[in-house]
Amino acid sequence: MITLTNVGGLGTKFKFLLDSELYEMDDSQPIVKISSLFNCEDKTLYEKLISSYSEQQLEVNEFSSMDLLSQKESEKQLDDAEVTTAAVSAMTMPPSEEQAEITLGEVREGEIGPFSSIKVPIIFTPIIPGEVQNKFKVVFKDPQSPTLYFRATGTAIDVPVWVPRATVDLKICMYDRLYQDSITVHTRSKAALRLKFEVCKELRGHIELLPETGYIQAQSTYSVQLKFLPRQSLPEDARKYFDPASRVLEAPMTIRVADQIKPVRFTVQAIVTTSDLEINPSEINFGYCTIYEAIRTEIRLSNLSLLPQEFGFVGLPKYIDIQPNDGFGTILPLETLRLDLIFQPIKAREYKFELICKSEINRCFKLSCQAIGVHPPLELSHYQIKFSATSLYDTSVSTLYVINSHVSMNKLIHSLPRIGSEEASPVGPTSFEFLLPPKSPITISPSVGTVLPGKRCLVQVAFQPVLPQDKIFEEAIQLLGKETETKTKETGQKKELWKQSLSMVRVHNRERLTRTSTTQSTELQRPEVNVSSIEFQAAQATLSKAFQGKFERFVIPCVVASGDIKDRKTTEPLSFSPHNTLYLELWCPAVAPFIVVTSHNGKTVFNFGDIAVGHRSIKKITLQNICNEDLTLGYSVLNPNGPFVRLNPFSKLCSGETQTLVLSFSPRESILAQETLDIITKRGTLSLTLLGTGVASMITCSIEGNTLNMGYVLARESVSTTFKLQNESLLPIKFWVRLESLSKKKAETYQQLPKFLTSREQRTEIVGTQNYNGQSVFSISPVEGLMFPGKAQEFTVTFSPDHESLYFSDLLQVVLFEKKVSHQIFLKGAAREHMMFVEGSDPLDVPVESLAVITAFDPEHKEEAEEIKPILVTLNYVQFDTDTTTPPATRELQVGCIRTTQPSPRKTVEFNLDSVSWLQHKGFSIEPSRGFVERGQTKTINISWVPPADFDPDHPLIVSSLLQLRGDIKETYKVIFVAHVVTEQ
Repeated sequence: MITLTNVGGLGTKFKFLLDSELYEMDDSQPIVKISSLFNCEDKTLYEKLISSYSEQQLEVNEFSSMDLLSQKESEKQLDDAEVTTAAVSAMTMPPSEEQAEITLGEVREGEIGPFSSIKVPIIFTPIIPGEVQNKFKVVFKDPQSPTLYFRATGTAIDVPVWVPRATVDLKICMYDRLYQDSITVHTRSKAALRLKFEVCKELRGHIELLPETGYIQAQSTYSVQLKFLPRQSLPEDARKYFDPASRVLEAPMTIRVADQIKPVRFTVQAIVTTSDLEINPSEINFGYCTIYEAIRTEIRLSNLSLLPQEFGFVGLPKYIDIQPNDGFGTILPLETLRLDLIFQPIKAREYKFELICKSEINRCFKLSCQAIGVHPPLELSHYQIKFSATSLYDTSVSTLYVINSHVSMNKLIHSLPRIGSEEASPVGPTSFEFLLPPKSPITISPSVGTVLPGKRCLVQVAFQPVLPQDKIFEEAIQLLGKETETKTKETGQKKELWKQSLSMVRVHNRERLTRTSTTQSTELQRPEVNVSSIEFQAAQATLSKAFQGKFERFVIPCVVASGDIKDRKTTEPLSFSPHNTLYLELWCPAVAPFIVVTSHNGKTVFNFGDIAVGHRSIKKITLQNICNEDLTLGYSVLNPNGPFVRLNPFSKLCSGETQTLVLSFSPRESILAQETLDIITKRGTLSLTLLGTGVASMITCSIEGNTLNMGYVLARESVSTTFKLQNESLLPIKFWVRLESLSKKKAETYQQLPKFLTSREQRTEIVGTQNYNGQSVFSISPVEGLMFPGKAQEFTVTFSPDHESLYFSDLLQVVLFEKKVSHQIFLKGAAREHMMFVEGSDPLDVPVESLAVITAFDPEHKEEAEEIKPILVTLNYVQFDTDTTTPPATRELQVGCIRTTQPSPRKTVEFNLDSVSWLQHKGFSIEPSRGFVERGQTKTINISWVPPADFDPDHPLIVSSLLQLRGDIKETYKVIFVAHVVTEQ
């Protein structure tokens, strides 16, 4: 081997050549990769070269140089003339690659790095006995590196007996394993020779050559069998030939030939290694393990040999599993494999067993194990839950059951719950409790409970990944700091402009004051960051977008105890056994949300606030798709009878696209509403929480009965009255007041027939007689406004008739929020031309009047017609079939005097009813029959009737009397009394 060393700091290209060859280094010359070159520590290529070339040829030069002087001149079979001729021809003629006995190896050119070395093999292949030499040179591309020259010399000798392999390489061998090889011996002699094979005495217990002696025929070959069986005592027996560090054995063998002074020597080379496999640890205690779980522990299997070995754990019991590959495989030299040993007991008992690992040479290695199996009184329907990838602040829910299957102490029916070989657990209610780790995104409901024998309890497990509040607070403080910096810069710029506008004398004092006030105001105005602050919500939205995903695995213990949690005392805990603990494994992958809310600072909870019933509030929510693919959207169904409505649902959201979702809240009643709108995609679900409060319009009216009677008023005069509406709700209410006579439906109503023609009932018209002048008879003030919470609004109603009529009426409606009718108040009033009036009689006309003034009588008889006006009073006497005393039939007439602002000679109205004694003869009783009425007052005339003895029930009693009223004028009414006797029905 030739070592080429670069002691400089620059690398260069090199090439080994014969001294007679001419070559110039250029860039077009192909270069061998660095990976194909030798360096000082390259063992792989060295082994490749050793296997490619026979070591016998390399050893010849060494043996020849050592034994050349001891050889007899008589043993040389070549004469001096031939040797001289061959040497001269080798020195004078440049040998070709095929003819040369000393040649270069495969690596001849390449690149050498700074301060590195490269080894180049020189191969000597003698053809004829004698001395051979060859000259070589090394040329470099670097012009500053001179060409290096060297000469290789070798001497070949000729013996009659030789072996082709000077070194018999048995490669890597294991102890206590037999390895064999055949050694071939050659001879040039023309006579048969006797051979004796010798093994050094140190290795005679490990190596054997068979046969020990033999004869080789003339010019033929002879084979001898080599048997190598290394024992464990080899390092002690052959210390001279065995290296314990490298484990290499180099044993010299000798073949003695009769009539040949120099014996033939060859070397047996082998790397001897052990076949041991080591298991660490050698003993395993699994401890307590329930039959519903498996315990995994790790063992290390080490190969102490220099050879790969196949292994396998055989005869495994049913409750043991070894992974990977079920405990079978191939372990490389000096490798350590980590194997998972999984123990899952099948019933409650004590376990002691051994695991056997066999190698390919049938060696066994044992592993001792022990454990205690536990059968808990409760079991879970699922022991492992794998949640799907859940977005931040989204929730994934899974369900499981806690089952109590222990219903009998009969071990023939089912296996009894127990710990190892202890007593079985009693039959009865059994309690459980899930112990959640602190600050975990897991919620279990119920976490504590009791299960009766043969029953099961439903348990919900929810996973809601959230961002740590510490990180959100840090981000919020940074955002707040940036805002404060921006405000400070703006304040500084304004201050500089303000300073430039002032005189130089006042600059110093003002600057000092401004600086102090600015600092104090900045400190006072800096808001604190809390969970509900805008900065916190903005930071949360920012971190959610930048979230890279996270996977967490939780093992939740569920402790079990006998007894009912309801029966325990407040301070007395249940006796939970740690060995009966069940374990629930949860896989919780969290990912960034695929759809985020970019409006409302990223909030997903939207509160519409207090909205009046019948009103509507609208919110616009901006959504953005932040993933790399288009998403098809689906929506959960909102309550069809609820107050929340989606106004513009869209079904697709492209990558990076932003769209606005419009939601409305329209409460129909006073209610606190909350619903969840889920926006569903194939990548996840975004949940929006909708909140709102429907507030009823609590308006109370001071008018009882919803009827406001304005009474009698003189024509062309007016009278006013007031009433109040009280706002009892928590919202300010906007109101409008309108009259039915001014509505748009008035014209349609007038096109229909009067109700007294189409209905049996009388006076059912809402809008009655109106003024001749076209103005409304009733007016209201104010007509619109705003009622604040807890406040009252006063309204003034004015009655202004322009002619005499008894049927002025209208409908007043109080409208809230432009559409809801809160109250309807029926307005009515009557007008007279004079100050007196009589009411309470039966109607003799219709409630509808024409707006045209029509003269009903001739002018000649007008005064006479006006003097007597008919009044009908009907009385019904109810007669009972029993002897019960029957009360008389009664009616009332009211005589009134209208208050007026006009001057009048009389301030009272007198009334007088004639023929009272005659009426009494007919059974009538009238009190009072005469009197007077002050202005603005009314007086009641009570009329009662009892049938006289000569009354004919088949015919009604009809009598009349004159009622005279004296005020500003004199009016006479003819009161017609009609009396009937009716039965009880």
